[in-house]
Amino acid sequence: MPNQRLRYLILPGWHGSPEEHWQSHWQRTLPNAVRVEQADWDNPDPFSWIAALEHAVAAEHTPAILIAHSLGCVAVARWAAQAPAASLRRVRGALLVAPADVERPGCREPLRCFAPIVRERLPFPSQLVGSDNDPTATPARALELARDWGSQPTILPGAGHINVDSGHQRWEQGFAHLYRLQQQIERLERRCV
Repeated sequence: MPNQRLRYLILPGWHGSPEEHWQSHWQRTLPNAVRVEQADWDNPDPFSWIAALEHAVAAEHTPAILIAHSLGCVAVARWAAQAPAASLRRVRGALLVAPADVERPGCREPLRCFAPIVRERLPFPSQLVGSDNDPTATPARALELARDWGSQPTILPGAGHINVDSGHQRWEQGFAHLYRLQQQIERLERRCV
């Protein structure tokens, strides 16, 4: 399933992804996987987060798949709406896991600077994986974001925020969603040949 001809850019959310988080496991497991590092994980700034993503995408000509969690998903949508065409062409697709609804009532103050959520269709294939009991986004909201972003949605039962606190350390089952995304990308690329 991992593709040697691709880079996997890991985009954690607020506070980053600790060593035991599935994104850290995937970074160690997938070939050519790189974490998009942020200067300040605790006080997220949309401009610097988007600049870091743009820098990571533009750093190499190798095509990339974005693997985002929580606030990282919202950052992907914002980046895609303003990224240069050359950078957008380097991204083959995005796996968006447990997107954080930064517009919800009671959203933590440090995350509100990412509102409003960019609602434009992503210019590359994407899979959105949410949960029916995620405290950061209701299933209806996750499906709404998937529709707006043009993502194929999956809502998992009882998966929480799909992070360490909800029992998703290695999240080996998540590779099925990545595989589905890669199949979607391959189908689209065959159609364009």
